[in-house]
Amino acid sequence: MSVPFRLGIVLVATALAASSEPVDWSGFRGPNAAGVAEGRPLPDKLDPQANALWRTPLPPGSSSPALTGDRIYMTAYEGEQLLTFALDRETGRALWKRAIERPRQEQTHALNNPASATPTTDGENVFAFFGDFGLVSYGPDGEERWRRPLGPFHNLHGMASSPILADGKLIVVCDQDLDSFVMAVDPDNGETVWKTERPEVVHGFATPTLFEPREGPVQLIVPGSYQLTSYELSSGKKLWWVRGITWQIKTAAVVDADTVYMTGWAPGADAATRKYFPPFEEVAKIADANHDGKLSPEEIPVEMRHTGSWRAIDLDQDGFMNNRDWSFYRARWSSVNRTLAVKPGSARGDLTETHVLWDYDRSVPVVSSPLLYHGALHTIKDGGILTSFEPATGKVLFQGRLRDAIDKYYASPVGGDGKVYLVSETCKVSVLRAEAPFEPMATTTIGEACYATPAIADGVMYVRTGKELMAFRGE
Repeated sequence: MSVPFRLGIVLVATALAASSEPVDWSGFRGPNAAGVAEGRPLPDKLDPQANALWRTPLPPGSSSPALTGDRIYMTAYEGEQLLTFALDRETGRALWKRAIERPRQEQTHALNNPASATPTTDGENVFAFFGDFGLVSYGPDGEERWRRPLGPFHNLHGMASSPILADGKLIVVCDQDLDSFVMAVDPDNGETVWKTERPEVVHGFATPTLFEPREGPVQLIVPGSYQLTSYELSSGKKLWWVRGITWQIKTAAVVDADTVYMTGWAPGADAATRKYFPPFEEVAKIADANHDGKLSPEEIPVEMRHTGSWRAIDLDQDGFMNNRDWSFYRARWSSVNRTLAVKPGSARGDLTETHVLWDYDRSVPVVSSPLLYHGALHTIKDGGILTSFEPATGKVLFQGRLRDAIDKYYASPVGGDGKVYLVSETCKVSVLRAEAPFEPMATTTIGEACYATPAIADGVMYVRTGKELMAFRGE
């Protein structure tokens, strides 16, 4: 067992410098957020009493592990401190911990926290994003390289998108109710390389991924509220988009050689609940009693009133709905929860009516990203509903409940060694065969709460629970 991670002490690094071996699972869901690691046998089940290599207590946080050749980088928080730390991959032993003070405490959802974004590493240095601060980078021995304050942010649930490294750039998506943007910074100094505003979206939590078409530039794929968008990686130029996506996105897209797959779910956006609300100008004519060009909660017609939090629709928090607020509120009711595939080719512009390969509007995951593995696209919805699609056509190959894991799901599925791993909110881990009929091999419970997605490298699976990090080796 590993030495406990003592929260009040900054540990001195005693390990060797970072390995020069290729980075294997360097950020959220590994290479390109795909959630796939092949090469070595992985466990048929995860049992803390039988095949756990080590268990290390952790401070609070829900970010996932980022791995290098010999260490694990993670983030957490404690009181007024935002923590980044390194563990030894072989033993789980704490190597160093560094902290920055929280300049603010932004509002978060009850299930979100200040350390939900997964860090990323170039194999030597680590890069972390905190909604209560911005970006910070540390070297292999914990020396601070640079920091880049960002925000404050206007996201009623807090920030959660994880940064990625691509083509010598550190990319971060900051979707919020005001002033959304995606930006690239220089990983050597944190200075801006490019920044692209995203006025067409409001708050979201999706981690970006890369798409390399057969022709044209490498693209950055960013799911966001109301639309899926592609940007040129080198410049941040907007290339194409697909409208009709739901109004709040938590999931990362996955890609193959020519297709982008994504899911999106938000409350009230199921197909059966769609409504039509008129444009702001029409509503204002009949409802703006004092003719001030905005609507108070009392002025909105009863049949059009929002039954949830006013803060969720009053985007600038001025106590009224203006034209912009109403436009996004209206769009909520025309968006729809769905899983879809887009085959963009070399097209540019609005591809909504021309390049959507297929879509499916049932059993859409709430938070977890899809897994494209062994010729199937897998999704997991609350209630333990697994849906497996044929990627090329959207044909449902399998749909059913995980009988021993009927639960909520926040962690995203991962795959390797011909197996699919699904981790529920109460830490039920289901291991399935990655071939139809996708039969469960085992279901075990490893902790009290699990929100982080597992990491995999060299035949070892790393799982963060609410209180510790566990490492499991294949049999």
